[in-house]
Amino acid sequence: METSFLPLLFGGDINVYSMARAFHEAYGVKTIVYGMFPASVCAGSRIIDYRVREHNDRVDKVLENVTEVAREFPDKKILVLGCGDNYLNAISANLPRYPENVIAPYVSLDMLETLIHKEKFYELCDRYGIDHPATVVYHKGMGHAFELPFDGPFVVKPAESDTYWKHPFPTQKKAYILQTRAEVDAVIDQIYGAGYEDALILQDFIPGDDSFMRVLTCYSGADAKVRLMCLGHVLLEEHTPHGVGNHAVIITEPNDELCEKFRLFLEALHFTGFSNFDIKYDQRDGKFKAFEINTRQGRSNYYVTGAGYNLARILVEDRVEHRPQPLTVTHNRSLWMVVPRRVAYDYTPRRYHQEMRALIQAGAVTNPLRYGPDSALKRKLKLEKNQLGHFVKFKKYYHRPE
Repeated sequence: METSFLPLLFGGDINVYSMARAFHEAYGVKTIVYGMFPASVCAGSRIIDYRVREHNDRVDKVLENVTEVAREFPDKKILVLGCGDNYLNAISANLPRYPENVIAPYVSLDMLETLIHKEKFYELCDRYGIDHPATVVYHKGMGHAFELPFDGPFVVKPAESDTYWKHPFPTQKKAYILQTRAEVDAVIDQIYGAGYEDALILQDFIPGDDSFMRVLTCYSGADAKVRLMCLGHVLLEEHTPHGVGNHAVIITEPNDELCEKFRLFLEALHFTGFSNFDIKYDQRDGKFKAFEINTRQGRSNYYVTGAGYNLARILVEDRVEHRPQPLTVTHNRSLWMVVPRRVAYDYTPRRYHQEMRALIQAGAVTNPLRYGPDSALKRKLKLEKNQLGHFVKFKKYYHRPE
C-alpha cells in the first residue's frame, strides 16, 4: 500500500515492535527504526528497516537521524515516535529544528520534563485531583535524619529514571520494595553512591499483588483533546531486577469514571500525543492511585491495538489526514500477553482464569511478537527462545504473595 507518510521509531524493544506491527497491520508500511544495539526484537524483522546507531539517544544524534530519513524520503511525512524514556527529551528538544516534512507529536521540552519527573508529577496530581500513594521526596544530602509518615513496606524509586540508569551498580533495580527503615537508608546510600544526583521517591506500599495494577493508554490530538482511552487490568508483571513492573498479562477493562478523571487532567495540561499511566487499586480506601505518567505509548501498547483500536491509525488520522475524531473510551474485552500461556496460568490469580480461557477460545488474545507476516524461521526460533526464557525468569524471581 502506498502511503503519504513513513513511521520512524527510536528504540529496540517490544514497544517499538508493537508500534511497527500496528503500522504494518493498518497500512502495510515498513517502519524505519533506529536502535543502539544489534540484538533486538526488531533485528531481522520483515516489517522493520532496523538501523543500528551508536549514542542514538543524544540530542544531536536524534536530529541527525531524523534529518537523514526526512531527506531520504522528501515526498513523505515522517512520523517520529520515541519508544523509551531516554529518547523523549532528545526528540522534544529538537522540535523547532526538524525538516518541514517531519511530524513529532510531542509536548514542549519544559512540559515533558515536568511530567516525567515524579516529584513534579505528584504536585500536578494534587492540583488536579488525581490520587497517588503517600509520598516523601528525598533530596541528595538529607542524610538519614528524616521521618516517614507511614509504616513499611516502603517503595523507593528514582524521581528521574533516565539519568538513574546511567549510573549502574550491582543491586540496581527499577523500584525497590523494602520492609524496614534500615533497608531504605541502605538503598538511598547505594543509589547516591553510584553517582545519581536527582531526587528519590519514598512511598507507602499499596498492598496487593500484580492484579491490583491498571494501565491507562491515551491519545490526545493536535488540538489537545483526548481522542482515545483504553484501560488495561494488569494480571501479571515481570519481576526481574531491571524489568520489575513491566506488564506480562493484561485484560482490557472499562471504567468510565476513572478515565474521565484522567481526561480532564490531560486536557487541563493541554497535553498532546500518546500518554500512559501506571495505576494501582488501593483496597484500603477503594481509590485508584497513579504512580507515574509516560509521555509516550507504553511498552505494552499493543493491548490497545489488539483490542481493536489501532494506535498507528489514530495517530495518522489525526496528524497526517487531519480527520475529526470523537472521544472513544474502550469497553470491549481482550487478552494481551508476552509470556507463554502456561506461565500466564501458573502465576496469575485463579479467579481470572475462566475469563482468560473464554477470551482465548473466542480468539480475543494477542501476543505482539507473534505476527504471521513476520514469521521467518530465524525470527521464530529467536522468539521461541525468548518465550522459554520466561519459565526460568519467573521461577527465579517471582515470589508469591502470602
